[in-house]
Amino acid sequence: MSIATINVKRFSIVGLCMAMLLLVASGCTDNNVHSVENLTPKPTASAEATSHQFGIIYPMAHPYYETVTQAALEEAEKYKTRLIVKAPDEANLEQQIRMMETMIAQDVDGIAIDPIDAEALIPVIDKAIMAGIPVITFESDSPASKRLAFIGTDNYKAGERMGQMVDQLLKGRGMIIVETGITKMRNEQERLSGMLAYLEAQTDIQVLEVKYNEGSETVALTELEAMIDAHPHFDGFVAIDVISGSTSVLVWKAQGLNRYALTFGMMPEIAEALRNGQLTAALSQNEHMWGTAIVETLEQAASGLEIPNRIETGTSEVTFEDVVDVSPSPSQ
Repeated sequence: MSIATINVKRFSIVGLCMAMLLLVASGCTDNNVHSVENLTPKPTASAEATSHQFGIIYPMAHPYYETVTQAALEEAEKYKTRLIVKAPDEANLEQQIRMMETMIAQDVDGIAIDPIDAEALIPVIDKAIMAGIPVITFESDSPASKRLAFIGTDNYKAGERMGQMVDQLLKGRGMIIVETGITKMRNEQERLSGMLAYLEAQTDIQVLEVKYNEGSETVALTELEAMIDAHPHFDGFVAIDVISGSTSVLVWKAQGLNRYALTFGMMPEIAEALRNGQLTAALSQNEHMWGTAIVETLEQAASGLEIPNRIETGTSEVTFEDVVDVSPSPSQ
């Protein structure tokens, strides 16, 4: 069995764990926010006291981040660290800012944030740093802020690699449609820029249209269906963000489309779509590494240790063969 197959099974377990956690969190006062407080067990009177308390803030509540949370929980248990995990139901800058403000007021020992808007979050990131709270970013960066480190991939290079994947499938010619997520989210800007630059410089592939869903699944579905209707002869589709990727699976199922479809990010839903042929390939950013790196980096920073400015997790291309055990059976 391949490593990717093992990871897919692990993701399914993660999904179950997170479904239970989100049920616990459903009692939050803000109905637009998922919040899972104090995910590690509270110490008893005789137990060793928790060393640190860290916050993790996602851009939205989505199954894509379940594996990140699970890895963070497993790493936090090693340190007896408590986690506060928050995310808006849908991408919402104001809610991310409020979440940061709340964690600053709680005087947590460190914060990891996946910024919706790299520029708009600078003041509150810097406020946390000035208050003595280490802040790191992951997946999407805010390099102009005083954040201490970034965990993730070089998103521009990831975009270039996606362009190469499209180039190989279409053999340098053809027409594609593209959907991305949040206009001001830096990682998605860089992925799109890298892909478009590669396609323009290295191929004769025409990008017919690029649409933005702004973090809304409803908008993503509407925009994708509109592009398909407007360009019925397209050869392929690229999802720059995970919401567009999830939406494309639904559309390919509903319409029975036989076109190339590629996306960024891995999760059980994407693995299943690769197995079933709704997706051609996915470009993973090795998301399973983020949770561990987040806790380790915040532990070092909170302990006064020097941390690297950037922790690169790279990318991995995932296709049908990577999520299915294609080895012959004993009878063959």
